[in-house]
Amino acid sequence: MSITFVPTPAVPAIDASVDHAIQAIVSGASTDATCSTDLAVGPWDFDTRPGYGPGSSMGDVIPTGAPRQGELPSTYREAEEEELHERIRAAKATLGDRVVILGHFYQREEVVRHADYVGDSFQLATAAKGRPDAEAIVFCGVHFMAETADLLSGPEQSVILPNLAAGCSMADMADIDQVEECWEQLAEVLGDLDAVDADGRVPVIPVTYMNSSAAIKGFVGRHGGIVCTSSNAQTVLEWAFARGRRVLFFPDQHLGRNTAKAMGVPLEQMPMWNPRRTLGGSTAAEIQDSRVILWHGFCSVHRRFTVGQIDQARAEHPGVRVIVHPECPMEVVDAADEAGSTDYIRRAIDGATEPTTFAIGTEINLVRRLAAQYPQHEIFCLDPVVCPCSTMYRIHPGYLAWTLEELVAGRTPNRITVSADVADPARVALERMLAAKPPVVDTTRTAAAASAR
Repeated sequence: MSITFVPTPAVPAIDASVDHAIQAIVSGASTDATCSTDLAVGPWDFDTRPGYGPGSSMGDVIPTGAPRQGELPSTYREAEEEELHERIRAAKATLGDRVVILGHFYQREEVVRHADYVGDSFQLATAAKGRPDAEAIVFCGVHFMAETADLLSGPEQSVILPNLAAGCSMADMADIDQVEECWEQLAEVLGDLDAVDADGRVPVIPVTYMNSSAAIKGFVGRHGGIVCTSSNAQTVLEWAFARGRRVLFFPDQHLGRNTAKAMGVPLEQMPMWNPRRTLGGSTAAEIQDSRVILWHGFCSVHRRFTVGQIDQARAEHPGVRVIVHPECPMEVVDAADEAGSTDYIRRAIDGATEPTTFAIGTEINLVRRLAAQYPQHEIFCLDPVVCPCSTMYRIHPGYLAWTLEELVAGRTPNRITVSADVADPARVALERMLAAKPPVVDTTRTAAAASAR
């Protein structure tokens, strides 16, 4: 008796490419929605103009003098996707260990596939520090990330940003001149900011999120402060409260508020500092009574997520596990099952031992990549509109191919450097951050536990 084996139909592979999704929307092959059909064209169509690019918030006003990218040669602009991949692979093979490519979690799939390391901004800066043999560090991310890599890499290494127009609207919301003015106004209310009280604490400790310019990190280092990440924000605030009566937290108000609230700081002791108003829009009494002074900054990507989206996810997917990034507004974090960094989200999904439905509130490139990597789970973005980070999306494989072929030719394009007067105190603030190690968080959770909310 013979037995015929019928092969099990293969599960269709999930396409992680946000670019492919947007192209399908624009061509009419998909009924999904995108925040801007201009995302379907090459970023070089917008790089010479001021602005953060297609998909950015109308409220994100780019600073005067922000870096712009020069014209990309037509051979890269007109090349097909596979040709660019071949050119990138060939250039990487030629360069060998002389170059290391870093790809942020939020980068488009067509770029991440060529990265030697993939992670968040801090993980990638650390990876750069761990590759002293590489002559060039190609950072596929945004400007402040390349600056941080330059701070932590060796002086003989070149840090390159493939597209100089890839900035960060949140980082730009904390301008160094505005921060200096804020510090002066705080001194008028709180007195000598270097004076130590009977408990050994100063009036205020500045804390900046990693998503800030090198100039801001330098300011923090000069004034006894520290840098934080979304992973160690609570540990950093504990460090700061041990040294100061209050904290000045910038640039992201939501990370600061969500973290301090979880630590028991009342909302009424977290005034907002609007740099366009005297005393940030607060009274002297409110400043004196404060525990955390929040800078008026935010991430346009994470501000898109709403409680209504979470309610809809729960209605359509009973038992769904909702995880959002702590850059989301407080109401969204409160409504979610969990909030955590990009690495927390990745580890939570990786650690799920049974098929689970995940609704994720963070940038769409990471969400689609996780859906492709973990097909045993149903993973979708809380926001149904396909809208990637507008500035991360400025890094296109055409720019990566151009950067690598320039290096092959002996030229170093788009080098990012931080001057010594800024770099020295910025490194002090970063070293303090490195010493503030957060406790290991258990991301394991069953679907039954999620449905018990």
